Amino acid sequence: MLVGLAAGVATLVLRPRSGLIEPDVIDKTAYFSAQEIERAEAFRGPQRVLGVAGLLVSGGTLALVVLRPPRRLRRALERSTRRPLLGGAAVGAGVSLVLTAVALPLDAVSHERAVDVGLSTQEWGFWLTDLAKASAIGALFAAGGAAGAVALARRFPRHWWAPGALAITAVSIAFVFVAPLVLDPIFNRFTPLPAGELRSDVLTLAERSGVEVGEVYRMDASRRTTAVNAYVGGLGASKRVVLYDTLLDDLEPAQVRSVVAHELAHQRYGDLPKGILWLAIVTVPAAYLAQRLTERLAPSGAIGSPAMLPALALAVALVSFAVGSAGNVLSRQVEARADAFALDLTRDPAAFIGLERGLATRNVSDPDPPRVLHLLFGTHPTTLERIGYGEAWRARGGS
Repeated sequence: MLVGLAAGVATLVLRPRSGLIEPDVIDKTAYFSAQEIERAEAFRGPQRVLGVAGLLVSGGTLALVVLRPPRRLRRALERSTRRPLLGGAAVGAGVSLVLTAVALPLDAVSHERAVDVGLSTQEWGFWLTDLAKASAIGALFAAGGAAGAVALARRFPRHWWAPGALAITAVSIAFVFVAPLVLDPIFNRFTPLPAGELRSDVLTLAERSGVEVGEVYRMDASRRTTAVNAYVGGLGASKRVVLYDTLLDDLEPAQVRSVVAHELAHQRYGDLPKGILWLAIVTVPAAYLAQRLTERLAPSGAIGSPAMLPALALAVALVSFAVGSAGNVLSRQVEARADAFALDLTRDPAAFIGLERGLATRNVSDPDPPRVLHLLFGTHPTTLERIGYGEAWRARGGS
């Protein structure tokens, strides 16, 4: 209840108050053929089932470990109390790797289906290499977080949620700054956009929108996918706009400008720092709830020792799911405002609508996904809503 209230207040305070467009109601058959709709539904439906199944398998594994831990695990947790911080790091890394392992069969099926439909370009060796890298990084972060949680619970046995909330916020800020410089290059190559017409277009759009763009990078996304995308990342000196090479190579210049204008909107409105602020507000009650759940789920006397960590992992997973779903409400509003900004900046609704249609067909996306799943997991407006923005903007003549 408290977490939901905090998320609601944070969303209310930080939500866009202007610059939004009420979308026209769109009939998807007017923009997508029956074959395109059927192809998207045939691919995305089972992918959603696999995704939800992965959440259930991971959550069920954690619940099983917490409620009915195997004897060997209980003995390992007992031994880890001799050196609690080192033992906590080992347990944290182990939990992370186990969750990766139990989800691996479902992830493999999802990857194979993406290859079959032409969305993924990764062969199995490349895919497994990426998985190993991500698993190692995840285990490293889990080890550090677990050791930190044990240390805080030992130092502040009754209120370790409070310094924990501060630590989560600080780490989140550091992660956003460091990720483009350290983590992203582990998986992809980034090259500054070379001088030319496109870079001039980007700089012109940035100047018109009053945005200090930082650097614009081309990312070799085609090594993994045929999908097109772009994003804004980093803070301060690491701030950047990243464009997939698939987008730059395959889309029309007017559509690329529409994508760039959308990303500039996030810079213009400071959406990334506001997202961190939202997280900081919500993290305080979320950390409190995670502590209370951990105390209920953990064995007696386990708080302050590595034996608390499986319960903490389950508590964090439950709380994170609720917080993430609430955060998606704000994300969809922020993305809707960025779409409106792109239309105002480029004044080219035809390119915008063509872009949204092309993104859906190329990325094999469902233009109108199931409402409940979209409310829980959707970070952007649906494709039909976004096409509706373009049609509404065109109908009002850009006024």
